[in-house]
Amino acid sequence: MDQTPKTAEILCVGTELLMGNTVNTNAAFLARGLAEAGLNLYHQTVVGDNPQRLREAVELALSRADIVITTGGLGPTYDDLTKETIAKAMGRELVPHKESQRWVEEYFLRLGRTPCPNNQKQAMMPEGAQVFQNHNGTAPGCLISGTGRWEGKQAILLPGPPHECEPMFWEQVLPLLRGGSRLVSRCLYFYGIGESDLAQKLDRLMRESTNPTVAPYCKPGEVMLRLTARVAEGENAGALLDPVVEEIRQVAGEYLYGTNVGNLQTALIHTLLAKGLHVATAESCTGGMVAQRITSVPGASGAFEWGAVTYSCETKRRVLGVSQRMLDTYGAVSAQTAMAMARGARRKSGADIAVSVTGNAGPEPSEGKPVGLVFIGVDSDAMTTVQEVHIPPTGNRGREYIREIAASQALYLALQAAKLTVSRENPHQ
Repeated sequence: MDQTPKTAEILCVGTELLMGNTVNTNAAFLARGLAEAGLNLYHQTVVGDNPQRLREAVELALSRADIVITTGGLGPTYDDLTKETIAKAMGRELVPHKESQRWVEEYFLRLGRTPCPNNQKQAMMPEGAQVFQNHNGTAPGCLISGTGRWEGKQAILLPGPPHECEPMFWEQVLPLLRGGSRLVSRCLYFYGIGESDLAQKLDRLMRESTNPTVAPYCKPGEVMLRLTARVAEGENAGALLDPVVEEIRQVAGEYLYGTNVGNLQTALIHTLLAKGLHVATAESCTGGMVAQRITSVPGASGAFEWGAVTYSCETKRRVLGVSQRMLDTYGAVSAQTAMAMARGARRKSGADIAVSVTGNAGPEPSEGKPVGLVFIGVDSDAMTTVQEVHIPPTGNRGREYIREIAASQALYLALQAAKLTVSRENPHQ
């Protein structure tokens, strides 16, 4: 491309996306890629396999963006009409493309099959288009430059299956989109403070910052701040981002648990691995959610030692060594039992840190204790504590929500313990 477009729009085509049969993962990675290329993205649209509605969506997108990127509708069947519809809208005729014909034939040859006549449809390309080879399927992509009313506009057509779309974009499209500037983001993750409270603390910064911009995103129990700076090629984004990060640390650093980590469990695993430490879990009301989230992180096998779901009092007694007298005196949902569970898990596993969860997730009170009462225990050399948490049920997902927040709180406390624990790899860390 001679000039990088200033704005882009994503248009994902497929009735299966509208119906919820397929999750639209293409839009997420395309948005990241467009930011990396320095393009402004203001709209994303999903439209079904209907020529008229697709034509309307394409023309709307072209009217407000310099470049439109579509996914889907490039297949061999009658309802795959993206290429035909967009070519017509942009004043381009479809013509046979010999290289595409060869690619399709070679693809089927590798499979030991012969392409059917429908596959030849995929080798028809808009006249003058720049064609992208599909190394993982039969639908080539292409870049179309508009004529007439769409002079100066461009459309990039990509296949719908993510395993075809994503490599085509990163390998063949993104290099064309790179221009004189790019967007660089840094994500800060906070726990223990609500979105409104954090926004109030950072009100002036969020209102006045233009480069980088500061935007909050909320999820249950957590807040993420995304800092985004626009920099020229070769310019150091840190010069813009670092002072803002430091200002945020000064105001709300006590709640900040990581940068670009993604979630609590990833922050925990990275900290444990860096220090050569191991963690164990003992869970009751969360039913293994803490262990599941920990083990979902790549590399967790190097830090996760042992996990037990001790749902019944008998199992707490038999596996973790919680005494029957303690259970009779204080109950399963108590600070004393939570601490005994954590100590039992650490003793049984030999881990450096053990975290326990016991509580009442509902739907009814238990042991005379209210729904949403949870106790979380942590046992380690640097931090031994029990935290009492009251999690109010939320709507029709009350039980699920209580368990989710309890698991997050357990991960957060384990992370704090890991940060305080002396490194086995470097005792001075």
